[in-house]
Amino acid sequence: MNVKQTIIRLDGMRFYARHGVLPQERCVGGHYTVSLRLVVGPCPGAVGADRLEATVNYAEAYALVRSVMAEPSALLERVAGRILEAVFRAFPLVDEATAVVRKDTPPISGDIAGGASVEVTAVR
Repeated sequence: MNVKQTIIRLDGMRFYARHGVLPQERCVGGHYTVSLRLVVGPCPGAVGADRLEATVNYAEAYALVRSVMAEPSALLERVAGRILEAVFRAFPLVDEATAVVRKDTPPISGDIAGGASVEVTAVR
């Protein structure tokens, strides 16, 4: 078997945070959903030999996202960017990463069932 790449996904991580442009968003806060997609090399040590150190520990990735979400930013784009910056610092095996940050109930006048989100992809 010749493994081409490994993709690690953390989907639907839920957080309460204080991101937003409006002062009320920073004061009151709101619910956010974050998904992370990490593209790493073939990871033969993980795929073929069951070694955690040969891949990205998704519990550590979750903790990293949680810590970034705890620090307020005005824009969701910046939140996603900070998540990706932290991923590349913490996990040298990651070649490409995508962060999707969704504000579950954005402060807009209208019904928006799926919230408002940004998706940012970066490569090392």
